[in-house]
Amino acid sequence: MLKTLSVAAFGLAFSFGAGPVRAADAICYNCPPEWADWASVLKALKEDVKLDVPHDNKNSGQTLSQLIAEKARPVADVAYFGVTFGIKAKAEGVTEAYKPKGFDEIPAGLKDADGHWSTIHSGTLGLFINKDALGNKPRPQCWKDLLKADYRGMVGYLDPSSAFVGYVGAVAVNRALGGSLDDFSPAIGYFKDLQKNQPIVPKQTSYARVVSGEIPILFDYDFNAYRAKYKEKGNFEFVLPCEGTVIVPYVMSLVKNAPNAAKGKQVLDYVLSDKGQALWTNAFLKPARPVKLPEAVSSKFLIMRKWS
Repeated sequence: MLKTLSVAAFGLAFSFGAGPVRAADAICYNCPPEWADWASVLKALKEDVKLDVPHDNKNSGQTLSQLIAEKARPVADVAYFGVTFGIKAKAEGVTEAYKPKGFDEIPAGLKDADGHWSTIHSGTLGLFINKDALGNKPRPQCWKDLLKADYRGMVGYLDPSSAFVGYVGAVAVNRALGGSLDDFSPAIGYFKDLQKNQPIVPKQTSYARVVSGEIPILFDYDFNAYRAKYKEKGNFEFVLPCEGTVIVPYVMSLVKNAPNAAKGKQVLDYVLSDKGQALWTNAFLKPARPVKLPEAVSSKFLIMRKWS
């Protein structure tokens, strides 16, 4: 059972905190090199568009917090978020309406009508597993499997109050176990039970910690698991939990009164261009526009979002 995460209003909690950024052609908040292979995209921006955009290790919550704090004197030109943070950013008045090239090809439910945010790619949430780090323990197949004593100290999920993927994990578990946006009691009960297994709860993206084996099982997206499976040394797998999960869009916005707005628009145009969308697929992300995927990429996905 797979569901597309609704873009209805969610309750959002977020934390402050961000380091300084260096001078550059354009500043993107929340473009971390280990997440979604932003490293390759930022490299391509420099090679193809001659834009130097430094990486940035904020998460969605920290990005929104920083944009609000800097509202009078913006530093960033563009920002990348989980979809609900993009909606909140518009509500907070920190985004500017802009429709990048290719905007009209994004399905209506995956963009703000005025262009305050638009999806650039999506991912399916599940279990990113380092099978070597599991040792002789069975590979979990369901959310409820993780409550077994076998997995004590082996399960990780990002802090739902800070990182969007952590919040998505809570939504996915809640819906899979029969909850709704009005009833989070299934997820609350689940995470209380999971605490007995001493989970690891980082605030930032933890791809490297799974690859190293420090976190054998992480609530994460398919694209990170596929990246590890096909590009890292080790034995990695992505599991769709048997109870169900969600497919989630990630979005970008132009920052209101951005200091380098013209270059920020170039960034947004590029990530939705044919080449930009192809780069995301090489990183095992599902594109926002209905571009044809190379067979070598599409054949590696357990599920691909179908276009209507």
